Amino acid sequence: MPLTSSAHLDTFCRDNLPPEEEWPELRFDLAPTLHYPERLNCAVELLQTASQEHGAARPCLLSPDAEPWSYGDLERVSNQIASVLVDDYGLVPGNRVLLRGPNNPWLVACWFAVLKAGAVVVTTAPLLRARELRTIAEIASVDIALCDHRLTDELSKADIPARHIIEYGGDGGLSRAVHSKSGAFTPVDTAADDVALLNFTSGTTGRPKATMHFHRDILAIADTFSAHVLQPLPDDVFTGTPPLAFTFGLGGLVIFPLRVGAASLLLEKATPDELADHIAANGVTMCFTAPTAYRAILASGKAAQLSGLRRAVSAGEHLPAATWQSVLDATGIRLVDGIGATEMLHIFISASDDEIRPGSTGRAVPGYLAAVVDDSGRQVPYGQPGRLAVKGPTGCRYLADSRQHAYVQNGWNITGDTFIQDRDGYFWYQARNDDMIVSSGYNIAGPEVEEALLRHPDVSECVIVGLPDEVRGQLVTGFVVLRDSVGADEANLDDGGELRDDNQPSAFGVGLCRWLLRLDSQPEGRLLRGRHPEVHNDSVVPRCCPARSLPTAGP
Repeated sequence: MPLTSSAHLDTFCRDNLPPEEEWPELRFDLAPTLHYPERLNCAVELLQTASQEHGAARPCLLSPDAEPWSYGDLERVSNQIASVLVDDYGLVPGNRVLLRGPNNPWLVACWFAVLKAGAVVVTTAPLLRARELRTIAEIASVDIALCDHRLTDELSKADIPARHIIEYGGDGGLSRAVHSKSGAFTPVDTAADDVALLNFTSGTTGRPKATMHFHRDILAIADTFSAHVLQPLPDDVFTGTPPLAFTFGLGGLVIFPLRVGAASLLLEKATPDELADHIAANGVTMCFTAPTAYRAILASGKAAQLSGLRRAVSAGEHLPAATWQSVLDATGIRLVDGIGATEMLHIFISASDDEIRPGSTGRAVPGYLAAVVDDSGRQVPYGQPGRLAVKGPTGCRYLADSRQHAYVQNGWNITGDTFIQDRDGYFWYQARNDDMIVSSGYNIAGPEVEEALLRHPDVSECVIVGLPDEVRGQLVTGFVVLRDSVGADEANLDDGGELRDDNQPSAFGVGLCRWLLRLDSQPEGRLLRGRHPEVHNDSVVPRCCPARSLPTAGP
């Protein structure tokens, strides 16, 4: 499918798309709603269309203890921000704009403003630290950064190569500048296949990959998973815990509700207990979080707070049948399981209502095809494990990254998961088939944690693996060899027994450390991550040390 004429004056994204022969096969014939015009700005389609159909005064973005934003409010403020970016900071279509902030209306307004201006959104998680932010900014060649005024410290330390860093949410910066703008802005007439988003995903090498998503992709995930599985209504109220930097959160908290004129309750931070209280207090009917959070809500005795939910979506990690059943028994709610990927933008296998089979992830969402294949790309017999392969209206396009070849094979997106498909078309998760650890809904690349540990002055060697854990799904576990001059009792630990190092990746801690004399490795020196290391000297007693609490949810 040849690309159409781009509206981007800055051609960075078009120039760095993978060659078309390396793309997956894109299918728009698998659902009747997947036909989009050549010229399309998804921000206009999501926001202006909903406002016109349901009225500008309709509630749109809700926040605890704050006045709601209407669709008209979001339209006006996003127009004002777009005007500031274009008029005052010289933003042109195709520029990349990094967003940094918690889930709140201002972050959503910035997201819409960037898209209306024809630029490309690069949303980052609030937990990221300076080193991670700089890497993302360098890969995306960021031009401008918009940052919540409470989160500027790490961004300043990152010293990112952007022309401008602009604060929002306080008394100055963007929050003051918008008052000089009328609220009228003509959105850029982007192409449906212009890049709208760069979303980053961890790779097993530790180097983040930028996934490139078009304007039409943003609508496609609403017109597939949301339309066919969730079936939202304009009167629904959505909420959840994943940051908008995660595509699970972006879809569930912004794209899906606004596609139908519904409202979204945005939570900057919420424990499972607090999430349950917010659901009850605000009449929430659609919830997005990880199995970890649903288990925690039941354990806290707040199952009754979920009684108003019409849909409860679980993703980010495998949903065990026992968890599904315990939620059903306690609340009467049938959790909607699903698997998605940043490369695919959102969920492509799922089921709801009577179609659910506990323990199964579901069937291919209308609009997608899924299969289980062997290493040669041939479909394996039903009931046998193999690699999950998917194709549909969205697919993997890495920005200037050789790992495109690994993810896209023979036109299929190979997700890195091992599944079994039964004769009824249901898919049953078995394991990850790479070095990615999925803990409390977060995708954690083992080598990335290893890299951080190896920067610690007391560490000689280490390997990170994911061990089974009833609460988190997997526990990030480090097998660490200390330097010869350092004993386990002498290592630089904090009060909790954790290696003290501010450079540790931010979204997680090492849940368990074991001190070893040496690690198994292959002859060429590559550590055998797939086999749990063993202690090779009885005189060394492995020492377990708890880490920081892991986050409770995320994709």
